[in-house]
Amino acid sequence: MNPNTWPATLGPVICVVGARPNFMKMAPILRAFAAATPAIPTLLVHTGQHYDKDMSDRFFEDLRLPRPQINLDVGSGSHAVQTAEVMRRFEPVLDQHNASCVLVVGDVNSTLACTLVAVKKCIPVAHVEAGLRSYDRQMPEEINRVLTDQIADLLYTTERAAEANLAREGVPGERVRFVGNVMIDSLLANRELAQTPAATLAAAGADASLLADRRGYGLITLHRPSNVDQRETLEDIFTTLNQVATRLPLVFALHPRTRANIGKFGLEHLIDRESMLILPPQGYLEMLGLMNGATVVLTDSGGLQEETTALGVPCLTLRENTERPITVDFGTNTLVGRDRAAILRGVDDILAGGGKRGRMPELWDGRAAERIAADLGAWLTARHNGAA
Repeated sequence: MNPNTWPATLGPVICVVGARPNFMKMAPILRAFAAATPAIPTLLVHTGQHYDKDMSDRFFEDLRLPRPQINLDVGSGSHAVQTAEVMRRFEPVLDQHNASCVLVVGDVNSTLACTLVAVKKCIPVAHVEAGLRSYDRQMPEEINRVLTDQIADLLYTTERAAEANLAREGVPGERVRFVGNVMIDSLLANRELAQTPAATLAAAGADASLLADRRGYGLITLHRPSNVDQRETLEDIFTTLNQVATRLPLVFALHPRTRANIGKFGLEHLIDRESMLILPPQGYLEMLGLMNGATVVLTDSGGLQEETTALGVPCLTLRENTERPITVDFGTNTLVGRDRAAILRGVDDILAGGGKRGRMPELWDGRAAERIAADLGAWLTARHNGAA
């Protein structure tokens, strides 16, 4: 067999994306698979779990991600309905294609659903971003992480602590590979292409004069159900943000879920439009530029915790826990929950002294996808040769 040619009898790796955070993780992986020797054939499947077509299209363009060959168009639903529908629609894809492996990323419902289907059909599964734990079982993502890691064949981790998490859950070490963070691959590859904050605000028809403020600006994103699905909680957060806005101007990239709940609960009057600019959901390059230019980021997003650490931008996370503790221990992230005093103290500390700058964690070097491609290609080839 020619070592530079993928075996003809070994099918493609089916790569699954379901929501926008998956796109940033998958884009560098697909490029690395194409550049590998031999090149690893792929089939990109979009489950349609995130069904905002306009925003999905923007992310595919920004990340130079090829269009999915298959879109399952699952759409929204309860966790049970969405997971079941992904499984129902994904199974025929595996029946029609001689997949050598299914590769899933992150912790969305599609990740678990496609893993379950593949494992029950005896098709190997590789999980990228394995081993992250918040130890909060009320988070649906935590359930998806734990179950996916228990049954996947290969677990690619972003930080060394993830292997210890997996060991505590009885996962054998030979299934685990520490490769680094593919989210940072995307960030480093696109940082020079990021849209400037001024251009982003201008495109949104927003007043960019706040960018001249000597204090800079704070960037806000909020979307987690624990923060935005209860009226009292969301009202309390806006009251706190209005106090933050007396310290520096704020740019709020408003998630559709949050926007809908602001309207549902009648909280529009709490938005201080004199010092808080409300933007629609932004593309990847726009958000990258807004983060890079911010004095502080206030968020409940896991991905932004990592990206701000890579950018050296202080981050205040409005959660009581994080599945990415490396961003607190080594990076720029501080957990403040919804504690108003802690949030305001964090902002004041940043304005007074610049806040945490941290350092780049190990193997967050832009080459994680290359390491995944090399390892997975060798593993699949060896497995194929052993079975031949």
